[in-house]
Amino acid sequence: MTNQKEDRILLAHGSGGGLSEHLINEIIRPYINNPDMGHDDAAVLSLNGQRLAFTADSYVVSPLFFAGGDIGRLAVCGTVNDLSTAGAIPQYLSLSFIIEEGLPITDFKAILQSIKDSAVEANVHIVTGDTKVVGKGAADGIFINTSGIGIVPQGINPTAQNIKAGDQIILSGTVGDHGITIMSLRNELGFGGTLKSDVAPLNHMVEAALKVCPYMSAMRDPTRGGLTAALNEFSQACGLKIIIDEQSVLVNDAVAGACSMLGFDPLYVANEGKMLFVCPPNRVDDVLQSVKSSKYGTQATVIGEITNEKGVSVSVRTHLRALRRLDVIYGELLPRIC
Repeated sequence: MTNQKEDRILLAHGSGGGLSEHLINEIIRPYINNPDMGHDDAAVLSLNGQRLAFTADSYVVSPLFFAGGDIGRLAVCGTVNDLSTAGAIPQYLSLSFIIEEGLPITDFKAILQSIKDSAVEANVHIVTGDTKVVGKGAADGIFINTSGIGIVPQGINPTAQNIKAGDQIILSGTVGDHGITIMSLRNELGFGGTLKSDVAPLNHMVEAALKVCPYMSAMRDPTRGGLTAALNEFSQACGLKIIIDEQSVLVNDAVAGACSMLGFDPLYVANEGKMLFVCPPNRVDDVLQSVKSSKYGTQATVIGEITNEKGVSVSVRTHLRALRRLDVIYGELLPRIC
């Protein structure tokens, strides 16, 4: 029997788990791999002596509007944050729309207003784009494609390959807010209450952190696949085991309650306004204070460290002091989250 992951594309291929990794590394990369194509969220390229970060993304979230944001804010913030993980100062974005026939003009204007407001907040300029309209039923309202360019300052080079034993891991806030908010709305679960997406531009937070620690080992925004997927990417890149402390990873009460009812682990749920910082132990206090002083990092905590034990694994130390391994999920948890 043909292996299902080889036979056809599944919705779960886009959910950020093991199938997504297989799709990228085993199916896509063999056709387009080249020396400039890295494994981080943004490629860093040299052009006439200037280091530029370049990224691209597409946004297909359902529903289009949710507590805390909408697809427009998500598109700007997600692109800005991917540039920021490379240590870049975001400068310019492209913005392209695939609009389904029948989308209300009032909804489109609301999305455009969110795009404008988010770009102003992040201090980036939208300089080019494209618009296409497709037939009813072909785009689920609207899809947005972006690309972004940022300038990487001299001496800044955060990448997962730089992670070293003893490095400390800082998380800028609570986990699971975005994913559970989308899940609740999409399935009309009625959790409501304080559930709210954390979608936000994090470039100002990152820029401040790099001022106190310009030799930051790595950064990552834990989106699809959540905290677990991002930490596993770190472990794979550096070849060292990672241990985090469960009690140091904050979860909002509403998110924790929803996860308990649904049988989800919040460590696997997507975020859209959180950043992971991996830094040398002698700079952890400075980075933590810098992040906590920023608008979107007031709940930042040190959640764990890179061990000196060789291997690829991520484990969480529970409140009972036992170690529980955090493996990347194989397939679908919640696709179309961004």
